[in-house]
Amino acid sequence: MRQINERLMNWASIIGDETLEQAEKASRLPFIHPHIALMPDAHLGKGATVGSVIPTLGALIPAAVGVDIGCGMAAVRTQYKVEDLRPDRSGLRTSIERAIPLSAGGYNRELTDSAQRRVARLEAAADFDPAEYAKNWKLQLGSLGSGNHFIEVCADEHGAIWLFLHSGSRGVGNRIASHHIQVARTLQEKRGVELPDRDLAYLEEGTDEFDAYLRELRWAQDFALTNRDEMMDRVVACFAEFAGGPVHEVERVQCHHNYTEQETHYGKQVWLSRKGAINAAAGVPGLIPGSMGDASYVVVGKGNAASLNSSPHGAGRAYSRSKARKTFTREQLREAMKGIEYRDTDAFLDEIPQAYKPIDVVMRDAEDLVTIRHTLRQLVNVKGD
Repeated sequence: MRQINERLMNWASIIGDETLEQAEKASRLPFIHPHIALMPDAHLGKGATVGSVIPTLGALIPAAVGVDIGCGMAAVRTQYKVEDLRPDRSGLRTSIERAIPLSAGGYNRELTDSAQRRVARLEAAADFDPAEYAKNWKLQLGSLGSGNHFIEVCADEHGAIWLFLHSGSRGVGNRIASHHIQVARTLQEKRGVELPDRDLAYLEEGTDEFDAYLRELRWAQDFALTNRDEMMDRVVACFAEFAGGPVHEVERVQCHHNYTEQETHYGKQVWLSRKGAINAAAGVPGLIPGSMGDASYVVVGKGNAASLNSSPHGAGRAYSRSKARKTFTREQLREAMKGIEYRDTDAFLDEIPQAYKPIDVVMRDAEDLVTIRHTLRQLVNVKGD
């Protein structure tokens, strides 16, 4: 860990000057307490750095959570071993692709019985109308999305099979976030507040705007977690059919990595926004995925106070999506994915492992933040275009 200034701590050994500059701007905000913690996977984001932990007093910065509210991971360890599976896993991949809508515009045509029950609970929990943001929000439950979202079948160091996925609050969460980012900008512009970056516009506690954002933020976080549970149940069903027997869940792990909660740090209750970071309080289980074709990790937090009980959420981009597409080839992607069942397409070039920081370096930087319980290697990869 390196202290950049009195309000900025950095755990990343690989970090660009622009990323540090962006984080330093955020650290100047007067309501930061005690400091921003940059995780080992930190890289440029919109307003707030991806891979940063931002504690605030009396204010929330919508861009410090980001537009994919509640994005995070879910994993299930099964009783199966690698040797229990057939070598040809293409049928498992296509089964998952049929069961779960993929890509940015991919939603369910109708709800499963389990999705209907979950939607009913979410509808009852909302004290606003989510349809004002996305008319088809109910059909979004149980869908993956695109970009770095994925579903994987993995094996750990003992050969145990894990089902692993990464997704968030889909279009409804994106629109909730975008709306409140704009509300915050408009408020600060009207007041003539000078900000180091307009995307660091904030909402002050005690105002109607703050309360509205907090209500809808918490609902979107709930939607994201519920979305992962719905998808995981479908993945479990697909895997059971492929394996030829029922799946016994040895354990299920869930964690957000784009969210806000109230926590106590350095003697004060703060609003803690983790944008690309997970809760790594002592004993708390977590999931840190590598890039497509790379290792992922099941971890437990060490409760590092200086990191605000946090750890990285993944590998962190080293190349922008556009630069990765110009730099790498489909043959390089095929080489990186050798031995993994995946959909062979140019659409995933921007997700090639070389476009990310090496996950082993990220995990080495995080040695004082988490303990690795299991290392997962991919057998099947499912992504949206």
